[in-house]
Amino acid sequence: MVAAVGYRVGPGAGASASGRGLVRRRRQRWVRITAFAVTALLLAAGGAGWAVYAKLSGNITPDEAAAAELARYDKERPTSLVKDARNILLIGSDSREGTGNARYGRDSGSERSDTTILLHLSAGRGSATAVSLPRDLMVDLPGCRRPDGSRSAPRFAMFNQAFQVGGSACTIRTVEKLTDIRIDHHVVVDFHGFKKMVDAVDGVEVCLREPIDDRAAKLRLPAGHVTLNGEQALGYVRARKSLGDGSDTERMERQQRFLGALVNKVRSNDVLLNPVKLYPVLDAATSSLTTDPALASLRGLYDLVRGLRDIPMEQVQFLTVPRESYAYDANRDQLVEPAADRLFERLRTDAPLVVAGNGPPVSAPPSLSGALDGPYGPARPGPSLSPVVTVSPPPTYRGNTAAEDTCE
Repeated sequence: MVAAVGYRVGPGAGASASGRGLVRRRRQRWVRITAFAVTALLLAAGGAGWAVYAKLSGNITPDEAAAAELARYDKERPTSLVKDARNILLIGSDSREGTGNARYGRDSGSERSDTTILLHLSAGRGSATAVSLPRDLMVDLPGCRRPDGSRSAPRFAMFNQAFQVGGSACTIRTVEKLTDIRIDHHVVVDFHGFKKMVDAVDGVEVCLREPIDDRAAKLRLPAGHVTLNGEQALGYVRARKSLGDGSDTERMERQQRFLGALVNKVRSNDVLLNPVKLYPVLDAATSSLTTDPALASLRGLYDLVRGLRDIPMEQVQFLTVPRESYAYDANRDQLVEPAADRLFERLRTDAPLVVAGNGPPVSAPPSLSGALDGPYGPARPGPSLSPVVTVSPPPTYRGNTAAEDTCE
């Protein structure tokens, strides 16, 4: 009776339950398959990303020899005065070693610093100031370790001989002795590396006030806005006697203008936001560099430059250290004092400065003046005896910024 009146599961109900179970099992199987596929894609992407990271990091050559030499003389080196400010020495080597460099001369045994720039990044990264140091500047060279392990004697000589004698470590110690500024990092790039970086950004546009026809530099260019490829750019920044007034000062100013244009190109959205264009730029840059070990990885470089993206172009400044013809040889340079020392002091203390293309070589540095009763001067009107403090504007040096168009 119970069987007769109990609940029977008919064929329709059973089929429905079975169908729902099948759908549920299929859905679970699809979720597992999808999850596996997504995981596989993430792992593949991660593997590819890691492979790219490892390749780009591996491109950079760590300058272990320089690090060991600088550690040897660490007690003699200047102390950093401002936390988070950074001073980086950029060294352009005229080495003929490496792919494509022999065509620039046969002097493969004398590797000198063709271009040296002291780059100061302010704390907070509100500005970047690049100061060119003339290669013919007469300076005191310290005793340095030569490539063969022997040591040179201290001497008074041209600045670019420091790199020839003892490489980047000798150059850094020479700059620190000259400026009393602690060098936090250094980067060395040769001719071939410079060309690769220019070609990687599809050339750099400059403005030529006059046409160029320079056989030695292999340059034949019209006046006006011109986009230079790597080979042309190298000739443009290295040419000396046939462009401008033939002086090394004019050549350094030309290099500064070119670097400003290069900064503009690299920071443009067309490069930084386009992976197809960004990768060859990173590949060219990293494979062209020899740096201190702390910078010899993508992480090290990123940690250094991540704050630079927000620096206004008008605050990316270029200038040449105040210099004049050396008293005993017109073909050599010497510092103009006290202007040069004032410039180095501002960099040491992370104090602001201004550059102007048509201004004087350097104006008076800022000063503080106070007025008090008694021996300090007349009292300020009113009941308060607090000093009257007048802050002069930052000193102005002759130079240019990355925001300038040299045709204007």
